[in-house]
Amino acid sequence: MPAHLLAFAGVLLATTLMGGAAAAATPAPLPASSSATACPAVLQHRFDRLQDEKPQSLCQYAGQVVLVVNTASYCGFTGQYKGLEALYNKYKGQGLVVLGFPSHDFSQEPDSNGKIAEFCENTFGVKFPMFTKSHVTGAEANPLFQQLAQRSGSRPKWNFYKYLISRDGQRVTAYSSFTAPDDPALLKDIEKQLMTK
Repeated sequence: MPAHLLAFAGVLLATTLMGGAAAAATPAPLPASSSATACPAVLQHRFDRLQDEKPQSLCQYAGQVVLVVNTASYCGFTGQYKGLEALYNKYKGQGLVVLGFPSHDFSQEPDSNGKIAEFCENTFGVKFPMFTKSHVTGAEANPLFQQLAQRSGSRPKWNFYKYLISRDGQRVTAYSSFTAPDDPALLKDIEKQLMTK
């Protein structure tokens, strides 16, 4: 074998022995456009859909303005379902999504997931995404609500507490249960967030 080919083979062998194993053990960096990078941390959670209990990634809502609400079927604020659905219908074409999280933390959601889904659809015509019943406050709160409470500095005080998440997932604003879905201040904040691309 010619000398220059022997030298090349030696370099190749040395590179393989010294760096090949390390290179193989180190995963390639994710491209900037990957879903892991594009999805903000606050949405990097999976929950089961209320209607069929199939797992859903909240990353599918990345890039949208997200209004998260903890709900209950037997509450003085339950009528807000109608307003939330109207809000969703009015702004979904502009990039708003409403996410409902039923909870029995305030002793007003004793029903099963199937009954909750039936109630929401039959009574209020709810079409916005809903997820299975979970804890939204205290040590057992689901990871999303833990994050929302931490970022906003406010945990749910009652049913139909609301969190507005900006398109980039960096800003979280909390609203009390008394803030109705058609509250002018809430609508103003939603419209402001929708204008931000």
